[in-house]
Amino acid sequence: MDATLARWLVSADAQAALAVAADQADPGSLRSAEALRRRWPAERAAAVLSQVTLRRRAAAKFGERAPGLFFTTDALEQATRADVASWRAGRLAAAGATAVVDLGCGIGADALAFADAGLEVVAVEADPATAVLAAANLGDRGRVLCGDAEQLATDLLADGAAVFADPARRTAAGRSWRVGDLTPPWDFVTGLLAGRLGCIKAAPGLPSNVIPDGVATTWVSHGGDLVEASLWSGPWPAGERRAVLLPAGGELVAGDRGAPVVGEVGRYLYEPDPAVIRAGAIGTLADLLGCHSVNPGIAYLAGDDLVESGFATAFEVLDSLPFDERVLRSLVRDSDIGTLEIKVRGLDVDPALLRRRLKPAGRAAATVVLTPTPAGARALLVKRVAGTG
Repeated sequence: MDATLARWLVSADAQAALAVAADQADPGSLRSAEALRRRWPAERAAAVLSQVTLRRRAAAKFGERAPGLFFTTDALEQATRADVASWRAGRLAAAGATAVVDLGCGIGADALAFADAGLEVVAVEADPATAVLAAANLGDRGRVLCGDAEQLATDLLADGAAVFADPARRTAAGRSWRVGDLTPPWDFVTGLLAGRLGCIKAAPGLPSNVIPDGVATTWVSHGGDLVEASLWSGPWPAGERRAVLLPAGGELVAGDRGAPVVGEVGRYLYEPDPAVIRAGAIGTLADLLGCHSVNPGIAYLAGDDLVESGFATAFEVLDSLPFDERVLRSLVRDSDIGTLEIKVRGLDVDPALLRRRLKPAGRAAATVVLTPTPAGARALLVKRVAGTG
């Protein structure tokens, strides 16, 4: 989409076309395309049908707000989930921010959250068409500039506004997770944190060796999905590593506690939330639960007492068997198991391939955890404890 088409799409002239497109059961079908092309040029028909498809897809991230927003495929993919954007905006506001400069705003997901939190917002987007859509999404609640973040940042931040950046993670070849492929460059955006309040959003698998000194780092899990890492400058202690669980809002800081002690599998097995694992807060969680590790370096905790926590999913251990395919095949057959969930840590096992070899075909469902333990590799037959995780 070019900027000219984007300007038409957000204009009053496009409302009728968008309404007709929204009435289509399958906006991606040839039938829908033909219906729209009878009244509008092919390019505009395709644009509104694509917009309706994206809005329906965006409901998972934006909820009831999605039908009133404008998207591009790439920008929607990178856009922050609404709960996460709201949490971030609230954190900056609580730290004293009154204004924020959003560098690389995409379609404006975070900019909207900043405005919702009462912050003055100036957003920058390099792509002309995306900037048009972002401006329409933000309306009169902020300003969107189309330009190069590296060239505009110094002047925009001169008055002491907080900075937020979500560097683009796409290249001509597609989506990239390499820090060297980010736009604006990683060194540039992290350098903006020095001496000011701010936040940089990054991929959840951000390598530790590219996290600069002097910042705090959070790993955010939303509904059990690890969705991002973020770097923070301001009132948070340098070097702090924190797991944040949304939408509940639980937070766990990785302290000085080292790796938990190792012990035998107990009555309960705990699988930490992925944000806890990435934040290196397993030892802190073990203390909280009164548990131990089942093996050095393995992110399963075990204990004999049930402690309910949002930071981990608890499983009751029904049986502990040697990890042997013949033993598992007998278990599957004798227990009439047809739906088999296989969880693996620390063993070179492909769950999908193993499941096919075990040939579950019964009516029962089961979960098996494969893990090294002090007693060797074990297959643990477990049952989820409701209300945990």
